[in-house]
Amino acid sequence: MLNEEGAIAATLGALRIGAPAAEIIVVDGGSSDRSVEIARPGCDKLLEGPRGRARQMNAGASQVAGEAIAFVHADTIVPPTFACDIEAALADGLVVGGRFDLAFDVRDRALDLVAAMISLRSRVVRSATGDQAIFVRREVFERLGGYANIELCEDVDFARRMRRAGRVACLQVRVITSSRRWRRDGVVRTIVKMWIIKSLFLAGVSPAWLKRHYADTR
Repeated sequence: MLNEEGAIAATLGALRIGAPAAEIIVVDGGSSDRSVEIARPGCDKLLEGPRGRARQMNAGASQVAGEAIAFVHADTIVPPTFACDIEAALADGLVVGGRFDLAFDVRDRALDLVAAMISLRSRVVRSATGDQAIFVRREVFERLGGYANIELCEDVDFARRMRRAGRVACLQVRVITSSRRWRRDGVVRTIVKMWIIKSLFLAGVSPAWLKRHYADTR
């Protein structure tokens, strides 16, 4: 979480409904707004960690005692069946983890198409983005060494390593994520930027270099 005062309450409320027995851990990366104040009553544990998604998610995962971990961005709303969906997926012993299909928080033809294409592509290649609420067996997460401590594309890197570890469940149930970046920068521009970042990362370009040139992406 970083400066998500406008989103975090709804995210935590949905998590409490969708996973009532789960321990909800929030890791703040140094928010300067009211995010911490708003989040504290809605979670079971609130940590202050070094800024950066990978670092923050690893810090939260280190506190998990259960058999599975789910990573939910601060601006993502999970479905009411969230925990049950994950439990059902992991009932298959060959499944090491998975992700949800994606929808945006506004109805828009272009964004509906983008969400459908993201979900379809990740199903075809058994991949995932952080917005899709990645979940994984704790034992597998620890065996893989968690998220790589990199500035960008930590989700791409982890999904790739998770796929090599075993079967990835691509659930058709959708999580709802914020469309603010897409509406701010435009759908076409955002798609192009995301493809450039991912392609360069997979080609071996340093995430630190990508971060410097795409500073608005955390």
